Amino acid sequence: MSNEQPHHIAIEGVIGVGKTSLARLLAERLEAGLLLEEAADNPFLADFYRDRKRFAFPTQIFFLLSRYQHQQRLVERDLFVRQVISDYMFEKDVIFASVNLAEREMALYHKMAEVLKRDVATPDFVLYLQASTPVMMGRIRKRNRSIEKGIDANYIDSLNEAYNSFFFHYNDAPLLVVNTDKIDFVAHPKHLDDLVEQIKKPHTGTVYYSPAGDLDMGPLKE
Repeated sequence: MSNEQPHHIAIEGVIGVGKTSLARLLAERLEAGLLLEEAADNPFLADFYRDRKRFAFPTQIFFLLSRYQHQQRLVERDLFVRQVISDYMFEKDVIFASVNLAEREMALYHKMAEVLKRDVATPDFVLYLQASTPVMMGRIRKRNRSIEKGIDANYIDSLNEAYNSFFFHYNDAPLLVVNTDKIDFVAHPKHLDDLVEQIKKPHTGTVYYSPAGDLDMGPLKE
């Protein structure tokens, strides 16, 4: 990355890791536009959490199409804002699909996703927020959303493995990997200050960042 600040910063991570909270904070701090995923609008999501096998395919297809439409709005906004922060990237859809879909469903999904991906812009910089399954389960329980009552630790484990594998091989944009087990960007402004300074540095490839308050960050594992 050059010294010029990235136009589109995408924040990614498993359910409950804190993507949206951080996106809001960064947008305010950097005076950037904000693009938030509208996951709760998926009419199949509640059924999916009750019976993942039965409702995985319609849930995933709805997400794929809605995320594609959302990304088109991002392209339109590029003309009017200096910088945009989003709490997801389009590629997250295939991560969830790989965990949730059966083989034949996945084959059909890939055919659709490959066509749509051609029209989606790649972020200029990606933040991947990591956390252990117990930490994420605690955060999910704390926010107490009724639609998420059916989420269990095994599902979060599966997503953690899929996300780590995806980002282990990711090279489409500079990537900053942040372990969030022992930090809280909302409650501790110092953690946010340190992260903002890190974002402003030039980056190429993958960087593993140990924020203030977290001295035990380990390497990203496939």
